[in-house]
Amino acid sequence: MEHAAIIDSTISFVRKTLENAEGGHDWWHIHRVWTNAKHIAQTEECDLLVVELAALLHDIADSKFHNGDEEIGPKTAGKFLQSIHIDPTVIEHVQQIIRHISFKSGFDKAAFRSKELDIVQDADRLDAMGAIGIARTFSYGGFKGREIYNPEIPPNLNMTKEEYKTSAAPSINHFYEKLLLLKDKMNTATGKKLAEQRHNFMILYLEQFYDEVK
Repeated sequence: MEHAAIIDSTISFVRKTLENAEGGHDWWHIHRVWTNAKHIAQTEECDLLVVELAALLHDIADSKFHNGDEEIGPKTAGKFLQSIHIDPTVIEHVQQIIRHISFKSGFDKAAFRSKELDIVQDADRLDAMGAIGIARTFSYGGFKGREIYNPEIPPNLNMTKEEYKTSAAPSINHFYEKLLLLKDKMNTATGKKLAEQRHNFMILYLEQFYDEVK
């Protein structure tokens, strides 16, 4: 299959699979990450097919919606890619990116790195920042039935991976436990530049939030 045909087939598969997904992890999240990844890839030497496939498939079966199973995503992606006869080395690379892209993977010692992972990870992190990141935070918090804000429950700035995965803290805490940390975790020059503006917007939002709380 030609590159364009592979991407079109993958888009169709992802849109169908995620048609009933939670709003912060739906097709439009995937579309934004894919768009971000292609933009960043223009300034990096990389395998564009791997970048696009990983961006499109990175949340095809997010562990948080599958009882914490961190292998269901790579397995689902691998099964699909095998069905359209993608080269096994490309499949393995995409699966490794899916395994290591998430914020929670940062709690473990890095077991895999590639330029393509750097690009897709930055693209995904950008969608957790700025106006979109704020919207997604409260969308997921509502989906999980969490409080928006509770001053009696402070952010946990030293949580373990397991604490992060099982946290039921108010949504506003997520800014301090993840979103505001992302700017300094970006991998690429383009990612860092884009993250700066989104980070500053989140700071502005929090200032307004606490003014209104007062």
